[in-house]
Amino acid sequence: MSDNPFRALPSVAKVLASPALAPAHESHPAAAVTAQVRAALDRLRDRLKAGEPPSADVDTIAREALSALDAQSRPLLRSVINATGIVLHTNLGRSPLHEDAARAAYEAARGYLNLELDLATGKRSSRQSPIRAGLKAVTGAESATAVNNCAAATVIALRAIAAGKEVVVSRGQLVEIGGSFRIPDVMAVSGAALREVGTTNITRLSDYERAITPNTAALMRVHCSNYRVRGYTKAVELKDLVALGRKHNLLVIDDAGSGQVADLTPFGLPGEPLISASVSAGADLVLFSGDKLLGGPQCGLIVGKADLIQRIEKDPLMRAFRLDKMTLAALEATLLLHRDAKKAVRDIPTLRMLTTPLAELKRRTESFAEWVREIPGVTLGVWEDEAFVGGGSLPDVSVPTVVLGLSAAGLSESELAARLRAGTPAVMARVQDGRVLLDLRCVLERQEAELLGALTIACAEHSPS
Repeated sequence: MSDNPFRALPSVAKVLASPALAPAHESHPAAAVTAQVRAALDRLRDRLKAGEPPSADVDTIAREALSALDAQSRPLLRSVINATGIVLHTNLGRSPLHEDAARAAYEAARGYLNLELDLATGKRSSRQSPIRAGLKAVTGAESATAVNNCAAATVIALRAIAAGKEVVVSRGQLVEIGGSFRIPDVMAVSGAALREVGTTNITRLSDYERAITPNTAALMRVHCSNYRVRGYTKAVELKDLVALGRKHNLLVIDDAGSGQVADLTPFGLPGEPLISASVSAGADLVLFSGDKLLGGPQCGLIVGKADLIQRIEKDPLMRAFRLDKMTLAALEATLLLHRDAKKAVRDIPTLRMLTTPLAELKRRTESFAEWVREIPGVTLGVWEDEAFVGGGSLPDVSVPTVVLGLSAAGLSESELAARLRAGTPAVMARVQDGRVLLDLRCVLERQEAELLGALTIACAEHSPS
């Protein structure tokens, strides 16, 4: 018998014939199964070259190939339980949709709908019509339209009304949003020329007025969504900017960033522009996001004067920026919820998470902690902390919250957090002061059982025997 260990390796054909690989033949292409078997055998050869004594058992190799095939076929995008307390977590997709909105998107995706068809007349219609009706109802604007994000809304609005002309903006409002997108760059893409006025901390109405030339098309206010300038500072109120625009026959654009349709100031969340207030102040166009404080799908919303909206929708870029049928369906459902402001705050997940009373969070966390205490090897505590909105919204406003801090025997806090992220479902938590912190503010009640199961699995693997 040869001393060469490589001769003991089974052939590809023998592994393919293993009963352990039968499920793979049912659910994967033959070429993919063969490729994974070859890869498993190559890994075995590498271990042999390294002097390891690996098993050359046919079924073991087959199971390894099957595991690799299953891992390869799993989607990279999967459900995550957000236990960080960050409500608008950009890396986790920001706003979870209300069930009505999610169902509307699902129904739109799985069949046909009257996307651009008037069912009463049988003639072609605009896909913007349902969105226009919803936005007009909740903002008081003359008209409205929607594109795929707020940066696109800024580009197409400026392109439609100010291409080749100047737009006056305060130097203190030249923000950079996530992904290194800067207002000056966005304006340059639109074809409008930026005219900066004032200083970083002080801009007066007179600064705007001195900057006006025959080539000026618009005055623009940009809300500083992701930062604040404090101390010795001064900015021009929108109503005053509108008055100046009327005086010089110029348009006024309010880029409200996250924006609010439902007023959150009664819940201790000030700072974001109320869209209806911007419309009432006389802004010709107001731009804001649909996936932040509106609590809907990712999109950019434009409300304002009907003739300007019409110009925007006629721009050739509109086809490139327009929303798909699933997003439109989810957005319309979200806007229908906003027609009743109290219902919107109570039912839309993002708004409900932001406004959940501390006492309710404490009760829920302490109740959940009783279940977690049953997991062997776990020590935990419950205490008050702070959470932040995230997503470029309300950057300096913290929300009182309650966290469950835990540790597991035999695991560091970073190892436990990593195991939670790798589980099914994946769990995102915070790591702080030697513990893993779970904030139930963003954990949907229907996810609590799954969260408990994920914790049990992550901790049990290293609990003392």
